[in-house]
Amino acid sequence: MYNKKIGFWEAYSIGIGGMIGGGIFAVLGLTILLSKGAAPVAFIFAGIIALLTSYSYAKLSVRYPSEGGTVEYLVRAFGNNLITGYLNTLLLAAYVIMLSLYSYAFGSYASALFLGYELELAKKLFIAFVIIFFTVINALGAYISGKAEDIMVFMKVGILLFFSILGFLTGDFSKLSPEHWESLIKIMTGGLIIFLAYEGFELIANTAQDVEDPEKTLPKAFYAAVTTVIFVYVLVSAVAVANLTYEEVQKYQDYALAIAAKPFLGQAGFVLIGIAALLSTASAINATLYGSARVSYLIAKFGALPKNITKQLWKNATEGLVILAILTIIFATTFNLENISTAGSLGFLIIFAGVNLANVRLSYYTDSNKLISFIAFLMCVISIFVLIGYNLKTNPQALESSLVILVLTLLFEISYRFFTKIKLQKFIDWRLEEREKYIQQAENYINKISTEIKKNIPDAELYLAGNFLKKGKSKAGHVNLYVFSEQNKDKIEQHIHSIEKKLNLPYYHPFNIKILHKSQKNELEEEHKKII
Repeated sequence: MYNKKIGFWEAYSIGIGGMIGGGIFAVLGLTILLSKGAAPVAFIFAGIIALLTSYSYAKLSVRYPSEGGTVEYLVRAFGNNLITGYLNTLLLAAYVIMLSLYSYAFGSYASALFLGYELELAKKLFIAFVIIFFTVINALGAYISGKAEDIMVFMKVGILLFFSILGFLTGDFSKLSPEHWESLIKIMTGGLIIFLAYEGFELIANTAQDVEDPEKTLPKAFYAAVTTVIFVYVLVSAVAVANLTYEEVQKYQDYALAIAAKPFLGQAGFVLIGIAALLSTASAINATLYGSARVSYLIAKFGALPKNITKQLWKNATEGLVILAILTIIFATTFNLENISTAGSLGFLIIFAGVNLANVRLSYYTDSNKLISFIAFLMCVISIFVLIGYNLKTNPQALESSLVILVLTLLFEISYRFFTKIKLQKFIDWRLEEREKYIQQAENYINKISTEIKKNIPDAELYLAGNFLKKGKSKAGHVNLYVFSEQNKDKIEQHIHSIEKKLNLPYYHPFNIKILHKSQKNELEEEHKKII
């Protein structure tokens, strides 16, 4: 079967869906309490760090397309040592914290929605229920399809925009004026404590092997997704500040967004936002359990992504899925929201600092501007110190929780590597290692592919384009080939698939073959070279 590539909208949806999960619903109240009228500014500050970091991810994912994502980039830059192993374990812990935050938000909104108020016991039961439910769903192999996830993403964004538009009719927007702002440190901290609301854009990187025209599509998807989410968060936070008193935020901080909808939509608004929160957090739990957290677990256990996993506990449930579920229930029911949020934000700031530094180090191979990634690295480091400094003065308990997580993950990494002798491999994703070998022999394969194309599609014209042509093989993660023909596109795709089989090219090969009609030659705007 022809390997179907995903386009810009699918990659964009993955980024949006990854970010607009539970963060905005769960921690908006915390940000308003810290920043007061400057809550939108706090979201902009955190968004700028995310946007600059997305530059590093865009460059790294184009050059090193790998399901290993974040950990792959760290290994490419710093090698397979204790630090990169620790950062992967920290990433796994950060994903558990994200799952805890999502399930905490689900429990808070479910309790408020079904009981009319927040009851602690009910909240904990809902938390346990949603994690167990999606663990079982994943174990049975019933995943939400890509198209269904697209629909969920646009439903979430649609409800938030609907809320924002109507909120402009009733809100007191004088509350956003500078006299209602808190100090710069509090505004920064307000942005940093919800930084994990921007976590999720890096999931786009995991699709890099399957993206159509990745050198153009991946950067556009990263920047568009982060920019869209900044816009949505700023809009939503502005409307929430304008429609809530600080007493209401204090009282209902775990589900402040639903309360903010009451002034202009009444109880229906409360229910609508409540439903949106349940949908958002539930889909985020499902995606995180099966996707990113599971990948990070496999890397932690085996030192790389194995070619096949056989150890199972029940049906298709890997042991990692069960362990993640148990840890999430423990975290979500024992830590409070602010502690979870601070620990999660600190974890991702440390990891993103590492990724930005990785891109600085690999800038020659990724063809990057070192300065952009270095500024992003500095912003992450400064933000880590600001977050730690503020919490030392105001909420040491939140820092204690973060410190416990940081120390325990380090001790786990050291002891696990010592007793098992397993360490991170030279390549996290074996497919990337094989792709690199194909790129090194690319000229040979280009000749074979062009010969077979001419044999099967007589009127074809084949052009080489992209980084392989312009920058050389050391800076190329893909080899872009354009096929122009007047034949039916489906028929050409069948020919291409036959050629791939004949040349024993696996589905993850680096030759990105784009099929266009001869009338579309003007679409080849970049530098190119005719092969046949």
